[in-house]
Amino acid sequence: MKPRGMLAGVAGALGGLVFLPILVLALMIGPAATATIVQLSGCDQGGPGGGSIVVDRQQLGADEMDIARTVVDVVQQRRLPRRAAVLAIATGMVESGLRNLDYGDRDSLGVFQQRPSQGWGTREQILNPVYATGKFLDALIALPGWDTMAPGHAEQAVQHSGFPDRYAPREPAAAAIVDQFWTGPDNPTPPAGGGTKAVQVKTLCPDQGGSDVPRDPSQVDPTKLPPGFTLPTDVRQRAAVGFALGQLGKPYVWGAKGPDAYDCSGLMLAAWAAAGIGIPAGTISQAHAGHAVSSLEQVQPGDLLFIPGSRGTAQVPRHVGMYAGHGLIVDAYDTDTGVILEPLSAWTSKIVAIRRIADPGLPSPPPGGSPLR
Repeated sequence: MKPRGMLAGVAGALGGLVFLPILVLALMIGPAATATIVQLSGCDQGGPGGGSIVVDRQQLGADEMDIARTVVDVVQQRRLPRRAAVLAIATGMVESGLRNLDYGDRDSLGVFQQRPSQGWGTREQILNPVYATGKFLDALIALPGWDTMAPGHAEQAVQHSGFPDRYAPREPAAAAIVDQFWTGPDNPTPPAGGGTKAVQVKTLCPDQGGSDVPRDPSQVDPTKLPPGFTLPTDVRQRAAVGFALGQLGKPYVWGAKGPDAYDCSGLMLAAWAAAGIGIPAGTISQAHAGHAVSSLEQVQPGDLLFIPGSRGTAQVPRHVGMYAGHGLIVDAYDTDTGVILEPLSAWTSKIVAIRRIADPGLPSPPPGGSPLR
């Protein structure tokens, strides 16, 4: 379905994003293999907030790098050594290309292609990269001597892959990716008592993609649903919208995907994961998720609405919210505001793209993937 009217030009521009490489680093990942890594600078188009990296002739775009940053953040929040992040990234590169896939072999899902039938969690849980990374790390650190195993061995012990030789060649490239996001010591001190403790991980581009829509709290209570508000009747739209609304009042943290904080795209990912549908991790990639909606007159609950935001443009929007119905949008606004409700009317003049993740009335996604894929 091609967008029409005010959204047509924008949707066309979104399909042709081009990133300019400015730094090239060559790494050896095997006796006869060379990985080329291209890193972009700046928060708008590159660096840890987006951009493009080429690893072993495979381009990792904004979505993949957002996943990589999420994996590293989870490792650092758990105060695990850098080696854990390298192993997790290498595994994600092999299993999914660092993408949040909602399909795979049999019932495999997500970044690590974990299977609900094998006890990794529910479909909804696995499709949230924060949860999926945590489960991978749980299995990894349960292995005696995991941090001193030969390349590829720890990953295989966790994944039980039919292709065990694929992990080791990815470790050098994974280490270079981890270097882009690691902000703490190589071997941090575990929290007292042996448990895990969430810590604030420094990000390099604060307020990435925050909203620039002027707020008028007199129009809508930002943290409270109005009397008479009802959730959509479609089961998947209801699940996504209900989850997003359940996060009202939580803080905005750039790169966060829950459960205690979110950025704008992280809230959208977690909300649709709660409905059993995987979508990309970053705003740039979410602007291609599902299919286009041509006008605001056709907007439905659960649709993703994109605006340039504080750091983007009409061609590359960097802020996203969800239409909740009843003339309301729910979004993670910025670091000072958190997750709030806003009137759709405040966004109308700034909306540059609308994407529908799930049409009402379609059957629930099968175990192997969404019918939209």
